Amino acid sequence: MGLFSRGRASGGPGEWFYCLVHKKVEEGPECPARDRLGPYSTPAEAQHATEISEQRNQEWENDPRWHDEPDEGPRGPRP
Repeated sequence: MGLFSRGRASGGPGEWFYCLVHKKVEEGPECPARDRLGPYSTPAEAQHATEISEQRNQEWENDPRWHDEPDEGPRGPRP
């Protein structure tokens, strides 16, 4: 059996996820992992998965450690 099984859900009881397809909180493996955010510790946390994801994306976008200066090569700066 391969490490990554196509289409199979992963997770277990006590792990909470937010399904992006069905727009609902689920416990353990219901929908495939590619369609979920999580795992989260509580159903309430999973309910706010999209807000948490957006907040983390904004933090990443504004983190100067992830915005490198353009490289100066022999033909000048890279776009």
